[in-house]
Amino acid sequence: MARARTPRSAPVRRSPWRRRIIVTLQILIGLGVLALGALAIAVYVARSQLPSFDELKSSPNGQMIRVHAADGSVIVSMGPSYGEWLAYGQIPRVMRDATVAVEDRRFYSHPGVDPLGIARSVMVRYERGRWIQGGSTITQQLARNVFLNNQKKFGRKFREWILALALERKFSKEQVLELYLNKVYYGGGAYGIDAASRKFFGHGAERLSLAEAAVIAGLVKAPSNYSPTADAQAAVGRAGVVLDSMVRYGAITQGQADDANPTSLALAPEPRQNSARYFTDWALPQLDTLIDETEAPLDVWTTLDLGMQRDADAAVRANAPAGAQGALVSLDRDGAVKAMVGGKDYVSSIYNRATQAQRQPGSAFKLFVYLAALEAGHKPEDTVVDEPVTIDGWSPRNDSRRNSGSVTLRTAFAYSLNTVAAKLGQEVGFTTVADMARRFGITTPVNTHPSMVLGTSDVRLIDMTRAFASVANKGVAITPYGITKVTANGQTIYTHEVDRSRVLVAPYVAAQMTDLLQTAVNTGTGRAAQIGRPVAGKTGTTSSSKDGWFLGFSSGLTTGVWMGRDDARPISGLHGGTAPARAFAAFMKPATASRPIEQFETQVTLPEWQLEPDEESYFGQPDNGGMMVDEDGNPIPQQSRDEEQQLQDDTGAPPAPAPAAQPQQQLDELIDRVTGRDQPGTDRRDERRDDRRDPGVPGRQPLTRDDRRDPNAPLRQPLQRPVQDDRPIQ
Repeated sequence: MARARTPRSAPVRRSPWRRRIIVTLQILIGLGVLALGALAIAVYVARSQLPSFDELKSSPNGQMIRVHAADGSVIVSMGPSYGEWLAYGQIPRVMRDATVAVEDRRFYSHPGVDPLGIARSVMVRYERGRWIQGGSTITQQLARNVFLNNQKKFGRKFREWILALALERKFSKEQVLELYLNKVYYGGGAYGIDAASRKFFGHGAERLSLAEAAVIAGLVKAPSNYSPTADAQAAVGRAGVVLDSMVRYGAITQGQADDANPTSLALAPEPRQNSARYFTDWALPQLDTLIDETEAPLDVWTTLDLGMQRDADAAVRANAPAGAQGALVSLDRDGAVKAMVGGKDYVSSIYNRATQAQRQPGSAFKLFVYLAALEAGHKPEDTVVDEPVTIDGWSPRNDSRRNSGSVTLRTAFAYSLNTVAAKLGQEVGFTTVADMARRFGITTPVNTHPSMVLGTSDVRLIDMTRAFASVANKGVAITPYGITKVTANGQTIYTHEVDRSRVLVAPYVAAQMTDLLQTAVNTGTGRAAQIGRPVAGKTGTTSSSKDGWFLGFSSGLTTGVWMGRDDARPISGLHGGTAPARAFAAFMKPATASRPIEQFETQVTLPEWQLEPDEESYFGQPDNGGMMVDEDGNPIPQQSRDEEQQLQDDTGAPPAPAPAAQPQQQLDELIDRVTGRDQPGTDRRDERRDDRRDPGVPGRQPLTRDDRRDPNAPLRQPLQRPVQDDRPIQ
């Protein structure tokens, strides 16, 4: 009989999701093991590449910059400042405990990276919506300060973790803390607790009290915010946080915290900074565009003359009115800044009024008005009527409240007659004057209202000084510079080259302008600027005596002086010809003492405008584009070249010379054609110079010119050799 077969039980089917979870966990565990292995390898490799403890002690942080004066002496050392290196046992216990309590309470128990600190940081980030706590340990901060930067990127953070773990594998906790306290940045250029203690409290770190240690330990989080010299209240508040942390950490008792009184701490007095810091603050930022070196120690060689700088500082301090500030810039003939004073006291105010302040220049701006007039064809001997004038509802008055009648341009400039400047500006065009100012280096906006001829647009002192220096340089552009060369590890990586190729105005225009400027000092408003040798310059005074200016040059040195209040309030008795001119003289006398006396070239050579195919170079507007220069160094207006070339293209031959004699009407038509006054809509009665108008007729009074030719005289006369003008100055 066959035996019955027992049925087999059906196999239990496993959930596919359970299988996937198990596989995922296995993969994650495997990846975790691999990650730990990779981490261990990375830490081991980093540890093997770390410098030794002695090497880390000797390596500075940051880029050191030594700034040299023109004579090679060191003006200032910029960058990190280090005190004495203190071994772990020399560091006061209160300093060690304060740092650990406020920066890394679990320092002695974590391996270099604190997982609990990271978790706490993430939690705060989730609660607050932004990163409040970084979770960085002291070891991580050391790794970042020595080997990395402060970029907030995960890649940088991961490298920081690796280095922190490697540091703790190679060095003991005591060594890590010793390195940290001697290398961390505490603000004000101070690296390490000893430099910070000497900077803020005037003694070494081995003598730090509990309150002082709390102040210094509190600086690490934000050195600029909690600096006791910048914000004493914030520093005291932060020190209180440190003391509370020390109580919770168990380093001190509540009674000790209460006895420590940060508010009673006496700070070390700030070292007195001389005015040379105004110069270095202006020059050193230019390194970013001059060189690419950001790590190697640099030696920066500058143009600053320490003797001139001392004289400039003394001149400003001695002559600036009470309650007023003063600034001075002095340029050599190639643009080298020999002295720069941005204020009466650098410690009380680092604001550089020589390069940053924008103030109205007053009549000093007339430099550009007269340059435009001279370029348009006027001469210092031309006459003009000083009389009341109204332009678009604006009626300027002279400072003397008087009118002198018929005067030469030389006299009008010497005595700074406002009505004459207004007439000149209206004749040549206010836009032309603004273009002339920009051509000579004025970088601030220049308005074109009629009153602009009296200096109502804000300018910088260094720009105005640059403009006067370009006139002194015979019309060739001057660019101020302060750095001559830069060396790194003994190798020259930058050398300044002077550009002498940009011609701003023709040499004869610059010579005529110098003639006017010299007269202003000899007999005009700038007499207080006389120094016993030829000086050319101009005063400037704004309304209500808010600003006083004097700018001038002598013996190859151009100096500009400004005085006024930072809040632009009036100063009784302040005029460009008083305190600023006296400060100019007080500086320039010793500054030029060792330089040869140089006479100005007042003998003017006029251009050969009589031989030109037209009179564009005499009556035309300034060429504001790129200038071409002829063999004599005179700029060639683009319009003249284009017109002559067009005429040659149309006729196939050069333009025929004009007949030997022309009537006045034909001469006027020629002038109108080349100056654009024959265009439709142009009223020749308003635009053309007309010497025959009765000066008593109301309305615009065109300037009279004593060189108007006889209508029957030849149009093109041979150029006469200039003769020395021995007539007395009018």
